[in-house]
Amino acid sequence: MESNFWTHRQDTGYQPGMNLAGFEVEATDGRIGKVDKHSDEADAGRIAVDTGIWIFGKHVPLPVGTIVKVDPLDRVVYVDRSKDEIKNAPEFDRDRHDGDFEYQQQISAYYAPWLL
Repeated sequence: MESNFWTHRQDTGYQPGMNLAGFEVEATDGRIGKVDKHSDEADAGRIAVDTGIWIFGKHVPLPVGTIVKVDPLDRVVYVDRSKDEIKNAPEFDRDRHDGDFEYQQQISAYYAPWLL
């Protein structure tokens, strides 16, 4: 994975300006939910995944660098995380997701071990 997991990988099929909200999210071990929100900020890109009833409606942030493939026809985003890794991620905080450095650091600390 690229060292900056806050930016889209080049080989995923993602096109700048593409809105991923509403796309299904496929973890390495099955479907996990839908993209509720997509932010494409420079060096802070992320999706918020609504896990629906699978984790009782939890919303989880995922850096866009976890996306390995985007299928615009079937509206599916494939990520390189398992359901458990997503389930255990910090919860998405709508009040802090834009521009809160401390919140972004918390998310980075969670995902950083997978960069090794």
